Amino acid sequence: MAGESLERRVAALEERVARLEAEPKTDRDKVFWALEGLRKRLSGPGEVLFTGALELPTGETYEWQQGASTERLLDADWSECAAPLAALGHPVRLTLLRAALRGTRSAAALQEVAGLHTTGQLYHHLKQLTATGWLQAEGRGHYQVPAGRVVPLLVVLSTVVPTAIRSTGE
Repeated sequence: MAGESLERRVAALEERVARLEAEPKTDRDKVFWALEGLRKRLSGPGEVLFTGALELPTGETYEWQQGASTERLLDADWSECAAPLAALGHPVRLTLLRAALRGTRSAAALQEVAGLHTTGQLYHHLKQLTATGWLQAEGRGHYQVPAGRVVPLLVVLSTVVPTAIRSTGE
């Protein structure tokens, strides 16, 4: 009996130690849990990683993870990023993208949401967004944000929205 009690006590202690070792050790570890996981995987000078798992108001779900090494990013031709970034630089285009993510997909409804008075204005903005890959046509007069662009778009926006909206992952 005494041996059995000792075995039980040792097992309980081992279980407690394992739980304590698994818990974040500092507030920094609690806040930067994703960063700490990335650091454990890195073997080189560094990497940028973004990820997301979300459900849109339409019920569509997306999971996305993309990373790039610091070296590759710094060596890339950044001028190729100008057109996609410029397409996001207009309030009407951002309104169209947000509306599409919320489920407004028809050109007529998008025109109304954006407050545009002519179809010419609408198609000017839709052309910019589709040419740069932020939107795609899904049939005659209907548009959607491509699956591979949903999380990246929200990541880009999350870097510039007011800090009250952002989360550090706590």
